[in-house]
Amino acid sequence: MSLKSVASRRKFLLMSAVPIAIALKACQGNPPDPKAPQATEGTTPAKPSATVDSAQVSLYGAGATFPSFLYLRWFKDYNKQNPNIQISYQPVGSAAGIQQFLSGTVDFGASELALTDQELAQVTRGAAMIPTAAGSVAVVYNIAGVQSGLKLSRKVLPEIFLGKIKKWNDPAIASLNPNVTLPDLPITVIHRSDGSGTTAAFTAHLSATSPEWKSEVGTGLNVSWKTGTGIKDNAGISAQVQQGEGVIGYVEYAFAKQLKLATAALENKSGQFALPTEDATAKAIATIKLSEDLRGSNADPDATDAYPIVTYSWVLAYQQYDDPKQSQALKDVLKWGLTQGQAMGLELGYVPLPEAIVKKAIAALDKIGSGKK
Repeated sequence: MSLKSVASRRKFLLMSAVPIAIALKACQGNPPDPKAPQATEGTTPAKPSATVDSAQVSLYGAGATFPSFLYLRWFKDYNKQNPNIQISYQPVGSAAGIQQFLSGTVDFGASELALTDQELAQVTRGAAMIPTAAGSVAVVYNIAGVQSGLKLSRKVLPEIFLGKIKKWNDPAIASLNPNVTLPDLPITVIHRSDGSGTTAAFTAHLSATSPEWKSEVGTGLNVSWKTGTGIKDNAGISAQVQQGEGVIGYVEYAFAKQLKLATAALENKSGQFALPTEDATAKAIATIKLSEDLRGSNADPDATDAYPIVTYSWVLAYQQYDDPKQSQALKDVLKWGLTQGQAMGLELGYVPLPEAIVKKAIAALDKIGSGKK
């Protein structure tokens, strides 16, 4: 990871990271309401007190909004089968999740950007990065009469988010879509305002395809945007796209699927235009090579027919927990999610993890123990 990328991570404003809550019903296939009240679990950034009843085990996690549909579904269904295990998850964004994990105010964190070596060194209890979800970042838009499939090339996409292409009927877009009637309408760019793993994956791709983007903006959980308006979390971006004609933004594909947002077909490294379908996303995920500690990414997959913007999402767990019941509960629920819970991802907009990655993730979980710091 470049020094610039590491520096970008530090720019987030943790004090302003109050989440737009995603209602628990979202995990059952309904779209999240960004104006909905907070879910009952995880309503504050502070770690809840331990339960008095020794038969009950409580876990509190916070972090990425990218896997929130899947995690909330997992934790609800697992609790139905194991009523003594209560898992609360607060989707506050990857940057806030990393910070809370490093400060020890959560039992686990979540992020689309793995911890750096410097961050790992801060975790005195040790850290395990468990890949639990995989999916794509969709470019979504709202243009009257234009359905999903609008083609955006490797040149056009970064120029839109650099503010260089300003109208939807710009010749650069029109030439890619000769059979589409594009309006003489300003392009309204929106992007994440909070420290986001979705942003990290999106900007990494733009840096890989555009030298200008790489030199002027770069990549990270937070970057200095050249144009557009910042909106908080994936739910907020999705709501803004729904409400504003001419708007373009980016979200984790599960949000685009649940809310039926128009989704762009992006040009991949092979010169083909691909939508973030299950097959195209799985082909791209298969190109990501993870290290022994399960870190890795591919900002520009070269597989034929692959969708070009994909990422893993990691649960950040401690190697040692003071309470052995907590460590065992976390291991059990994540193993359940990595096996039985994988099928749930398909209906929500994620893709199953490759079998080899599941085995490595379970092996990493088996190394988590308990003991005093």
